[in-house]
Amino acid sequence: MVRTYARPPLMLVRGEGCYVWDVENRRYLDFTAGIAVNALGHCDPELSKLIAQQSKILMHTSNLYHNQWTGALSELLVQKTLEGGGMHNASSVFICNSGSEANEAAIKFSRKAGKVLNPSGAKHEVVSFNNSFHGRTMGALSATPNPKYQKPFSPMVPGFKYGTYNDILAINDLVTENTCGVIVEPIQGEGGVIVATEEFLVALAGRCREVSAVLIYDEIQCGLSRTGTLWAHSTLPKSAHPDIITTAKALGNGFPIGATIVADSIAEKIAIGDHGTTFGGNPLASRLAHYIVSRLSDPDLQASVLSKSEIFVKNLEKLHSKYPDLVKEVRGRGLILALQLSQDPTPIVTAARERGLLIITAGTNTLRFLPSLTITEEEIQDGFSILDEAMEVVTGVGR
Repeated sequence: MVRTYARPPLMLVRGEGCYVWDVENRRYLDFTAGIAVNALGHCDPELSKLIAQQSKILMHTSNLYHNQWTGALSELLVQKTLEGGGMHNASSVFICNSGSEANEAAIKFSRKAGKVLNPSGAKHEVVSFNNSFHGRTMGALSATPNPKYQKPFSPMVPGFKYGTYNDILAINDLVTENTCGVIVEPIQGEGGVIVATEEFLVALAGRCREVSAVLIYDEIQCGLSRTGTLWAHSTLPKSAHPDIITTAKALGNGFPIGATIVADSIAEKIAIGDHGTTFGGNPLASRLAHYIVSRLSDPDLQASVLSKSEIFVKNLEKLHSKYPDLVKEVRGRGLILALQLSQDPTPIVTAARERGLLIITAGTNTLRFLPSLTITEEEIQDGFSILDEAMEVVTGVGR
């Protein structure tokens, strides 16, 4: 394998619910959900059954022909978005294979919209924000202003500008008549679980409307009920709703799929042949995602996310109190949460893993928590018992 990843030595071979097992049959409680992917847990029985069923019926046809599931998934995404208080003018969907691809489509659609409004090509700039992460393909990477990711592959795609997240006063100079699109995470995931303020998103949306720029909400990590509503922006006033939503991760619960949900004002500017994908929208992925969206949009599941979030936050606050020199802040919403530490969290991640708990990092010295939305209260408490012990071992506090 090309050495693009630094991995711990364990080899995972099996998963069920919120647990995974390694090749030596050691069990681990998973507080990562495959980086917000396994929202319904590992190896959900109904999903496994659907995979088997659809694999015997039809898996792939290409986009040269219709199949019964791509349209059904698109219709359901629009329907549930509207029902859930999200983007009020959502109208159509482009189905692809990943989050990076969903963002690439959003960037391309923004560029096309800019060309329609100003055929000279001057309206081509895309704005994103420091500390963001939008993907590894060249367009998505160009919207990810992190030298660690960009420098090895520079120069980036031209026409990208970067601003400061949550800086309202800078918006007017940042977003101009030459801006075709603005892409922003309502909650920055990889950047350290930083939540956008409502005032910032309202002001950003207002400026986008002033200059006719496409507003893109990247909800690849924070969307699909991880905050207790279908979309993280669902709690915002309509004036702050986006023109495009991008999603992936939980959409397939481990099976590769992504989607770009667009308003009619954008869709009407996209012509046949403007974009495409070989695998995107295949019957197998689309049928699975259709089932997953139905499950994740259930109001009872969303209510349970909020109640479990309260339990998580209480436990995080306890750690904040017990380790005041180590834990500086608790952040996040729903079940996308973080502890900001004063030092490198790697020893804690290692100590937790050795004791049977999987946790991951983000940003700078940040522990990130992205459990399956189906996690139980007992599993939450078990995980925090292990995390507390790991912190004791690393800091020496309480021994």
